[in-house]
Amino acid sequence: MKVAVLGAGAIGAYVGAALHRAGADVYLVARGPHLAAMRQHGVQVLSPRGDFTARAHATDDPAEIGPVDYVFLGLKANSYAACGPLIEPLLHDTTAVIAAQNGIPWWYFHRHGGPYDGHRVESVDPGGAVSAVLAPERAIGCVVYAATELEGPGVVRHLEGTRFSLGEPDRSRSPRCLAFGEAMRAGGLKCPVEPDLRNDIWLKLLGNISFNPISALARATMRQMCLHGGTRKVIEIMMTETLAVAEALGCEVGVSIERRLAGAERVGDHRTSTLQDLERGKPLELDVLLAAVVELAEITGVDVPTLRTVHAISDLLALRSAA
Repeated sequence: MKVAVLGAGAIGAYVGAALHRAGADVYLVARGPHLAAMRQHGVQVLSPRGDFTARAHATDDPAEIGPVDYVFLGLKANSYAACGPLIEPLLHDTTAVIAAQNGIPWWYFHRHGGPYDGHRVESVDPGGAVSAVLAPERAIGCVVYAATELEGPGVVRHLEGTRFSLGEPDRSRSPRCLAFGEAMRAGGLKCPVEPDLRNDIWLKLLGNISFNPISALARATMRQMCLHGGTRKVIEIMMTETLAVAEALGCEVGVSIERRLAGAERVGDHRTSTLQDLERGKPLELDVLLAAVVELAEITGVDVPTLRTVHAISDLLALRSAA
């Protein structure tokens, strides 16, 4: 199995290291000091499950790699539309693209069935710009439940969780999905192939849609948001509205809001990825988390006043931080 990790940051490098440990032919695409460190020392994974080093090939030029069986996308969703020059050298007719993203993916309604089949979510695929680069038929969905961070160039700190749920847009248990899941499990990761990954997407989104923008607006950790009465209530309302949109689209999350909040509180003083991006001056990945759900609420006729309010304020924050 030949795998290219495009965007080998904290999650991408962790997955690439695990697949390399399992015997896959892995190529990591990165840049800067992180790339230099991986070239010299490999990917060093520090984990409570045991440290290890993987010396996979690392490059900043996908043309050196050529076509692969799978591309694991570790890029932020807001950079997908511009990644054509990077991903094109990696593709052959049957290359699968595994997008490890939070929020609503560009392929969400591809082979969805029902009245919304084939509908484009403009917030995440404006004018079809993402679909033009990443054809939906190549997509395998991936919901990440692992927490990692780059402790330094070439050094990945694995904090918790090893689950990467996979799923085909058409809900089939395809050979390509099963084969990749097997390789991930051989590398020590949990990788179930779900009958309908959209349920997992909404489960993960239930936390991301509320905690991520609120954390950036309040500069607060998970624990701080949960313990503050006002923000906790806002988050509860946002989760309730999100569940209503999910249910209107036929998805069941299967976890209560109180349980979701309790789990978030146990995480402690963790800064969400959105807060980290804000602090580092990076673009805020809020379109797939929040704008997309507001758009889906419009097409399903679900009233989401709190989501709309938080979206308006956080969108202004994103615009100002990018200026």
